[in-house]
Amino acid sequence: MPLTFREQFILFLRNPVFLSCLFSWFGAQFLKAAIKLIYGKIHSLGELLEVMVWRTGGMPSSHSSLVTSLCTTIGFRNGINSDIFCFALVFFLVVIRDAFGVRRSSGMQAHKLNEIGNELSTKSILDIFKPLKEVDGHTPMEVLCGCFLGFFIGLAFSLLK
Repeated sequence: MPLTFREQFILFLRNPVFLSCLFSWFGAQFLKAAIKLIYGKIHSLGELLEVMVWRTGGMPSSHSSLVTSLCTTIGFRNGINSDIFCFALVFFLVVIRDAFGVRRSSGMQAHKLNEIGNELSTKSILDIFKPLKEVDGHTPMEVLCGCFLGFFIGLAFSLLK
């Protein structure tokens, strides 16, 4: 007899791969918020909640943590020779490359363009200037710390089934 949707959903919520990803994401976001609190970079409860749930950039990288725990847990559960592990590994490499490569570079470029645009606006050379969104990428150390966090969380969920 096939499982009902409710039964399938409950099994999904108990899945070690899902749980390791969830814990690594929120664990990294929690650490990020704690570090920002210690350094006095959070000034309101709303800002704290935004950092804990949504904001990108900073130490450690939650994207790196999530994909590392995904890769680790799948590797332990299905073996490193499985198709799904190969998929997770390629996904890991794309996300890691994006974390400190593309996103960091585009954020730095947006910052410089905003400086130039603001200066041209103040000198009345440019009539209308709409600032670009400055996306925070990661330093290699932030990515590495996220990877370590994700690996150990993935390892824990793999061994503590």
